[in-house]
Parts: sequence; C-alpha cells; structure tokens
Amino acid sequence: MRSSSSILFFFFFFFRRKYQSFFLVQTPSKPDRQTPTISVAMISLTELDDDTVRSMSIGAVFSDFGGKINSVDFHRKDDLLVTASEDDSVRLYDIASAKLLKTTYHKKHESLRYLSLYDNRCLRYFKGHKDKVVSLCMSPINDSFMSSSLDHSIRIWDLRVNACQGILHLRGRPTVAYDQQGLVFAVAMEGGAIKLFDSRSYDKGPFDTFLVGGDTAEVCDIKFSNDGKSMLLTTTSNNIYVLDAYGGDKRCGFSLEPSPSTNIEATFTPDGQYVVSGSGDGTLHAWNINMQNEVSCWNSHIGIASCLKWAPRRAMFVAASTVLTFWIPDSSKPTVDPRPMDTEGAAPSEHVPQQ
Repeated sequence: MRSSSSILFFFFFFFRRKYQSFFLVQTPSKPDRQTPTISVAMISLTELDDDTVRSMSIGAVFSDFGGKINSVDFHRKDDLLVTASEDDSVRLYDIASAKLLKTTYHKKHESLRYLSLYDNRCLRYFKGHKDKVVSLCMSPINDSFMSSSLDHSIRIWDLRVNACQGILHLRGRPTVAYDQQGLVFAVAMEGGAIKLFDSRSYDKGPFDTFLVGGDTAEVCDIKFSNDGKSMLLTTTSNNIYVLDAYGGDKRCGFSLEPSPSTNIEATFTPDGQYVVSGSGDGTLHAWNINMQNEVSCWNSHIGIASCLKWAPRRAMFVAASTVLTFWIPDSSKPTVDPRPMDTEGAAPSEHVPQQ
C-alpha cells in the first residue's frame, strides 16, 4: 500500500506505432525542500466569481518541450503539477512558485506503467489491452483504477497487483470517469450514450443510461464536478455539454471551433460553477453554468490547447499544447459585461471579444 501522503498522477503520450502508453506516477511522499508561495495564485476558491475568472491571465510560460504535451494532472492536496509529452519527458512543477522541480525521461511502452518519481523507477506493469488506450482514471477512495481502449473494452485494475481485476466489453470508443466519491463511474459510448455503474457491483451492468440527444459524435472526455451533481462531456466535434448527473438532463451546451487533428479538453472549476475550455481557433473560453452566460474569451497564445485543467485548491488553471502556460488572476484587467449562452443546445462561442 502506498503512503497516504503520496499521490498518483495520470497522464499519457502516443506510442510510436498503434499503441498509446499510459503512466501512473507516484510523487515523493517527503519533498526535499520547502515550497514557497505566490500570493496571487493563492486566492481561495470560495472567492471565485465572474470578475476573478474574467481577469485570468498568463502568469508563467514553459516552452522548452520537444513535442506536444499530451496530458497534465494536479496533485489533489499539494501544489504540484505533472506533465507528459511526446518528447518522452515527465515533468514535475511547483505551481505556487512556478518552478520546474524534476524532469525524467521514459521510452514509450505497449502497457500501462506505474512509475515513481521519487527514484525514477517502474513499480508495476499492467498488460491486457490490444489497442490504443484512450482514457484512464484513478479511484479517489482506494487503489483501483480503470482504463478504456479502442479494443472496445474497459479494464479495472488494482495498483498492488499486475492482473486485471475486471473487464467490460462495450461498443465504440469508450471513455470512463469516476465520480469524486468513488461510488459511481460513468462510461461514454457510441451514439451519445452515457452509462452509470456502481463501482462495487459493476458486473451487474449499468443502473442508469442517458442519451445526449442530437449529437452522435464520440465523447473524448468525461468529468464529474466535485459535488457529483454534474457531468462535463467533450466530443470529438468540439461540442461541450454539462449534464445533471442524477437525471441526465442537459443543463447547457456550447460549440467551439473545430480542430480535426486535435481533441480539446474542458474542465470544471473545483466549485463546479464554471467551465473552461480550449477551442480549435486557439482561444480559451469560460462559462458561468448557473447564470448561463459566457464570462470571457481569451487568446491562448499557444495555439490549440489540447490539455486544460483547473487546480484543485487554487484560482489557477493550466493550458498546454507544445507550450505549458499557468493562468492566474490579474486584478489590473478591465471587466466586460457577460452575455447569455444557449441552454437548450450548443451555443456559439463568439460571445465576448478577446481580451
């Protein structure tokens, strides 16, 4: 069993042939130096409002990657960020001081790997998928994790053993996510179907199924809000939907510019009140879900942001392409009036002028 003070990050990058190699990374449980802080990045999430979100600006840039950044993830409790990119690098950052702490290099592999950044060692291999892995998520309550693949399967694993603990065979390109309590996981399937499973009895089949009407594009990413009340879906056609996680009703939906060769990512803020996303035209967008309006639109300055995540405990998010950027509030930025978005279908993203 791993130390309770350590955390697992999940990320992936493309295998050189047909596979996609995923890594589970364990960070050191005892940092070797004290973490400094930057006051502007330490705004409490309870203070998030339209003006704060609208004021977000680039606070740090890291441009020394040798290829596309394929995944980013935050530590749940500490101010740490990990990235993986096509240059085979795995990089660990202190987000409070905006400093690179460590870089390691790992050749791509056909299986899932569990890596330790503490001593740069592979702790375990997980083999079984026959095609590219497209989704990976860790249970927030135990050592279980799930992977989904283009071989039309979802596999359930345990970090402590190599063998697969369970398998679900599904149609299409399945995408999977746990809710924040670890009691339910959602699977997005072919034709816009979302199936909900009890993680303790998934072998009995889904206990509920939702349909995202009017959009048959494959779902490339699915996330639950921290309170478990909403689900965020991103499709390969760059449509984004917020669903009620209990009844499946569509709370809002919006369309972004297409990016045929790149899947974009959208993220909830930790309070579940806002959604931030990239777009195919190189812009970033933020929406207030409850007020049903687009709060802001920014130039990403890095092209199409294929990776985007909001920090779990901070007024901060990161966006990445071949460049990594940290976004933090800037009180000197002027404010603009928000405009409404469509809550029935997909709303155009061109609501607010770029800042």
